[in-house]
Amino acid sequence: MKAKRREIRTEDKKPVRVARPRRIWPWALSFFLAAFLVFEVYGPVLRGPFLFDDDYLAFRRPGFTDQLGAWMAGVRPLLMFTYWVNFRLSPVDTFLYHVVNVVFHLGAGVLMFFILRRLLELAGTRGDRVWILSAFGAGLFLLHPIQTESVAYVASRSENLSVMLMLGAFAAFVCRPVAAISWGRAAAVLVLFGAALASKEHTLMLPALLLLTDYYWNPGFSLQGIRRNWRLYLPLAAAAAVGVAFVMRVLAHADTAGFGMKNLKWYEYFFTQGRALFVYLRLFVLPYGQTVDYDFPISRTPWQHGAFLGLAALVAITVAAWLYRRRWPLASFGWLTFLILMAPTSSVMPIADPVAERRLYISMIGLLLIAFEFLRRLNVDRKMLAGALAGVLVVAAVLTWQRNQVWTDNMALWRDAVEKFPGKSRAHFQLAYAYYSQNRCAEALPHYRRVAEIDGPAYDSLVDWALALDCNNQPQEALAKLKQAAALDSTAHVYSLIGMVFAKQSRWAEALAALDTASRINPAYAMTFVYRGDVRLSLNDPAAAIAEYRRALELDPRNEIVGQKLIQAEQRARVR
Repeated sequence: MKAKRREIRTEDKKPVRVARPRRIWPWALSFFLAAFLVFEVYGPVLRGPFLFDDDYLAFRRPGFTDQLGAWMAGVRPLLMFTYWVNFRLSPVDTFLYHVVNVVFHLGAGVLMFFILRRLLELAGTRGDRVWILSAFGAGLFLLHPIQTESVAYVASRSENLSVMLMLGAFAAFVCRPVAAISWGRAAAVLVLFGAALASKEHTLMLPALLLLTDYYWNPGFSLQGIRRNWRLYLPLAAAAAVGVAFVMRVLAHADTAGFGMKNLKWYEYFFTQGRALFVYLRLFVLPYGQTVDYDFPISRTPWQHGAFLGLAALVAITVAAWLYRRRWPLASFGWLTFLILMAPTSSVMPIADPVAERRLYISMIGLLLIAFEFLRRLNVDRKMLAGALAGVLVVAAVLTWQRNQVWTDNMALWRDAVEKFPGKSRAHFQLAYAYYSQNRCAEALPHYRRVAEIDGPAYDSLVDWALALDCNNQPQEALAKLKQAAALDSTAHVYSLIGMVFAKQSRWAEALAALDTASRINPAYAMTFVYRGDVRLSLNDPAAAIAEYRRALELDPRNEIVGQKLIQAEQRARVR
């Protein structure tokens, strides 16, 4: 245990240093209070279902394997390892998945406290104001409603796990006791940086943040600190080069991000982000109108939607931050930190979603430092300052709890998105699917119709629309939509669904013809043989049905429903 020391004097007047134990209970009490508040605020989602991007996780896909090696073979192995542990403990109950997310968020908040405290000290802040501001900053990071998307659903773990590890690396760097980093501490930074990259690629900007930190604070607006920390920067340069190559390889095969996106050029995305960055600034100060799916128009030219004005304002603020870096060091450092941490998602790399709240999760540290610059200069009593900041945290906690209500199920999430941006087709599509999933098919139909009005006919939306029509006992309309989808893309999937709808009407010949077409298009599509087995069983030919179901099981061994159908067919065969 570390100990404080105080001086006492003996009879010969020589000072003697006596150890005095450091009190631990205030730290423990503060941590448990923070944990209690965070779990209370995120309590509404702890029992919530899988939603949004959760369906794209490995264990939510058909035919997945529970072998650890297969889970970690992708681009985010550490992230997938945490999911694998969750799955082994609780395969389908979402409670533990959400608890782990909240724990990672809490860990990031604790690290944020130590980082902010150290940066305030480096900027010359002294006394109780350091503790008040760093506690407020960590609390706002934990309780701000803009953080909800990064914590509230299972797939958002990529954000809070990677950021917790990145903050761990930054804390190990900035909280070192001496100016020149030791080999051991440099190794700790590198290990944590590698772990962060293995959780999500946006943490690649950590080296830039470390360089900026050394320039500003070691000893102050000088390259001296960068030179003295060569132990870290030499291996970090190699690690960063590998990281860049890794990220570019990932983006080369991505559908929703990267320079290969067909309908979004890098310069168009850059123009758009000149406006989008101000949305994040507004959300930090005034978090109203939050949604999972922003309808933010693309600026194809610098003049469209006022992109030029946004870019000019960003340049002006950045120039001012640099020119006044000695007078307003925390604000200057905070602004540049914000830009660095937003760069992977909000600069020139095209991403399908121009605005997403989760991007503010890590970059909030920069905005907190800007706020600190002004708060630390306020000529107010410390008790008044602490009380006012505590009031801000209470308001933030209430807003975050309310925002969490929206993330308790798919229906609430997408109804909220449609209400805020009724012209966004994806929100209507997801809300329609949520209605369909709850067998409220009649309510799904207007939203599928709205998707077609906004985007025109598309394969995916037509297929889902057809399923909702079939669910609503409108088979002819369902067949019309499926045939329209088949005209756009002839897949085994759509033809097997056509066969399924025909079979429900006892139109056996037409059903078998459609299923034969599906098997010719893709002989490995298991559902074709499931539907053929259903038709054969309905035609009182259990032997043929058994053959079809066995073929389906060969293609999809984990399909439990097919296994049950096979048992039924075998029972029918024995009765005959």
